[in-house]
Amino acid sequence: MKILVLNGSPKRDKSDTMHITRAFLEGMRDAAPQEIHEIDVIDRHIEYCTGCFACKRNGGTCIYDDDMRAILDEILDSDLLLFSFPLYCYGMPAPLKALLDRTMPLSSMAMRKVGDRYEHVGQADFSRLRYMMICGCGFPNSRHNFEPAVAQFKQCFPCNHTILTIPESPMFNAPEAAVVTEPRLRLVRKSGKQYAETGEIDTSLLAEIGSPMIPEEQYAAIVNGGM
Repeated sequence: MKILVLNGSPKRDKSDTMHITRAFLEGMRDAAPQEIHEIDVIDRHIEYCTGCFACKRNGGTCIYDDDMRAILDEILDSDLLLFSFPLYCYGMPAPLKALLDRTMPLSSMAMRKVGDRYEHVGQADFSRLRYMMICGCGFPNSRHNFEPAVAQFKQCFPCNHTILTIPESPMFNAPEAAVVTEPRLRLVRKSGKQYAETGEIDTSLLAEIGSPMIPEEQYAAIVNGGM
């Protein structure tokens, strides 16, 4: 499987969330060989979309000749598009959101009704693509934190999506927390293997991965004590 990993963290490979993503990819490799390419989005030259819609009227060519043209080619050549990012203001970090905005050339101005909503008709065939969101946050639980990012991801990719959300993610960069983070990463690795084999992850496993690693009050006290 060709997997394109879009790392939205400004911390690049030191990202808390990338610890989780790497464990997931290791699990996928446990099931079968994978062709993986990682992009640190912050290092790419990606202009902001101006909403001019030129790309939708001229066959998919954006007015900007920047790194996004090559990234679009990679997207179309992939089987799995994996968005890895920390939660920023209940959404994606700005560089990754800019990349997502610049996928406009993949669709045309024409629209059609699909179910109870309208969608733009594609200018390219990416029907085989699957979508993965792996998102970590620094809060001690998932409630009232991930919902906006999850809702946006589901709206952008209504089909073939899988979502992992993990609270307390700064602990993955703390060696002293290994006693709780290593078992959690093993669960993530298990989910990657399961996904590679079946295309799905058990809801019970997703829930276990998304639960706090230590009691919420204990985590909050540790964070507040280190300020």
